[in-house]
Amino acid sequence: MAFVEIDGVRTRYEVTGSGPPLLLFSPGGFNAVVEQWSALGVYAKVKPLEWLSQRYACIAFDRRECGQSGGRVERVTLDHFVVQAAGLLDHLGIARAHLMGGCMGCSPVASFAAAHPARVAAMVLWWPVGGAKYRLSSHLRFAEHLGFVQREGLQGVVDLVQRDGKPFNADPRGGPWAAVIKSDAGFAQRFRAMDVERYKLTVAGMARTLFDRDTAPGPEPEDLMQVEAPALIVPGNDAAHATSAARYFQECLPNSEYWDVPVDAQTRDAAQARVLEFLQKHD
Repeated sequence: MAFVEIDGVRTRYEVTGSGPPLLLFSPGGFNAVVEQWSALGVYAKVKPLEWLSQRYACIAFDRRECGQSGGRVERVTLDHFVVQAAGLLDHLGIARAHLMGGCMGCSPVASFAAAHPARVAAMVLWWPVGGAKYRLSSHLRFAEHLGFVQREGLQGVVDLVQRDGKPFNADPRGGPWAAVIKSDAGFAQRFRAMDVERYKLTVAGMARTLFDRDTAPGPEPEDLMQVEAPALIVPGNDAAHATSAARYFQECLPNSEYWDVPVDAQTRDAAQARVLEFLQKHD
């Protein structure tokens, strides 16, 4: 485990294995931490880090506002996640890398490829989030937090998080900075002293910006259509990872490969063979 400050925000990261660099954008929504690659849902079943690290230098990190990384109260967008990822590559002296995103991590991967095309060798989009149900549930999560702030104030948010310690995706009342409140006493003190009306405007704008469409959040389709990096798309099929979101990336990314198999067939052996075949083709 290591830490580096990027754009004024602390980032926790780990590098495992050796070989061509592979930057991993963690799954888990608003709990996008390194451990989710081996503990969450399909990733716990497939264990991608175990076999990827045998051939690649896997760089995993806690996304800002998650886990042991820091954060800053502002209208966070996907561009902020791109800044964090690019800064981590700069810190490690890496000019170009493969990218892999899981779940909500797929959107910043696509955003990174649109913003820094020369730095992307290839990308894997594993279970992209998206769909109408995902947009609705995401907006509801922010609305629940704003309702709690309206009733209890920012002190109430700090008290809740320090008592229960749950991230935003586990308890919406704690809000998108819950993990930072939990891990950083100085941040918690500054948070409770903020102007509550300004804070509510920031949160409302953040929800609308991050989840602005009924397909996969991310760059505009016209920007995706100009991304030349090859992409492998692994589709999900549930309320948070609509198959339509994966198909959207397939439609917009000109050099994409769509792994057209049902979720039940995405076993560890099958995924290992398919993903490694794709990445090695573009090393």
